Amino acid sequence: MTDLVLRTAVGSYGHTTPLMDGSVASDMFDLEHIEVSPITSVFRRMVRGLEFDVAEMALSTYFCARAHGKRFTALPVFLTRAFYHGGLVHNTRSGIRTPKDLEGRKVGLRSYTLTPGVWTRGLLQTEYGVDLDAVTWVLSGDEHVAEFVAPSNVVSSPNDDLAAMLLSGEIDAAIGAAPIDSPDIQPLFPEAHQADDAWHRKTGLYPISHLLVVKDDLLESNPDLAPELFSVFDEAKTPYIQRLRSGDASSPDDKALLQMAEIVGDDPIPYGYEDSRDTLETFIGFNVEQGIIPQAVDSADLFPSATLSLV
Repeated sequence: MTDLVLRTAVGSYGHTTPLMDGSVASDMFDLEHIEVSPITSVFRRMVRGLEFDVAEMALSTYFCARAHGKRFTALPVFLTRAFYHGGLVHNTRSGIRTPKDLEGRKVGLRSYTLTPGVWTRGLLQTEYGVDLDAVTWVLSGDEHVAEFVAPSNVVSSPNDDLAAMLLSGEIDAAIGAAPIDSPDIQPLFPEAHQADDAWHRKTGLYPISHLLVVKDDLLESNPDLAPELFSVFDEAKTPYIQRLRSGDASSPDDKALLQMAEIVGDDPIPYGYEDSRDTLETFIGFNVEQGIIPQAVDSADLFPSATLSLV
C-alpha cells in the first residue's frame, strides 16, 4: 500500500481489467477503482464535481471542459476508439437516401458535444459535402459541460428516447441510437465497414472516442505521476492485445476491436501522442468548425509535456 491512493473511474475493458484485479500495479500509487455504470455518467460527474482523481472522459467533452477552465488534464491513453459510418440511421419514410438529404431535416443525438456526433458531423461535412448549418440537431439529453452554449440550429426535445423519436417522425435520422427493431429504421451507410476502411485509407485517421484525465492538482504536486500512469495503463493493455492477436475474442467488445484491427492493423487501441497527432488535430478542427470550442488549440498542449514522447 502506497501513500498515494487515486480514486479511479474507468470502464471495465479487456485492457483495463489487469489494473482492476491488481495484476498490474505501480509502486508510486494505488488505484481505488470506483464502479460507475454507464461509464458516460463519469464524464458529467468529473466535469461538474471533480469527483475522481483519474477518470475516463469523452474526447469532445474534454475539449469543451478545457475551454471552460475545468481543472483536469488528459493523458494520451486513448481507452476507446471507433469508426462512425455505422452510427447514423434514418427513418426511410423521411425520404432520406443520401447524406446530402439530411440538409433541411432533423437529426437526433443525445447531446451536441457528443463525441460520436462531432466525428459524424465532421465526416458528413468533409466527405459528403453536407452543410451542417442546414441541419436541425435535436437533443434527447443535455451537455456534460453546463456552461456550453450550443449553436442556434440546435434544439432540445422533451423526449429522451432517440428510438421513439425516430419511429414517431419527430426526427428524420439519429446518431448513436440503440438498435431499433423496425423495417423503417435503416443505416444511412449499409456497407459501413467498407466505408470506414476506405475513409481510413484516404485520411489515415483513426477516431479517438475516450481518453484518460487526471486532476490538475495531483499532476502539479506529483511531477512523475503522468508518465507513471501512462506506463501502467500501457502495461495493462499488452496481454489483452496479445490475446486479440491470437484470435481469442470472447466478448462483443473483443469482436468489435478485431473488426477495427482489420482496418488499422494489429493494435486497435494504440496509446501515445505522436502517432495520433493528425487525428487529434483534425478533431480539434471539427470542434472549432462546429462551435464546441471557440478557437483551435495546439494538440501538444492537451497533454503533460512528460507524456508526449511516450509510446
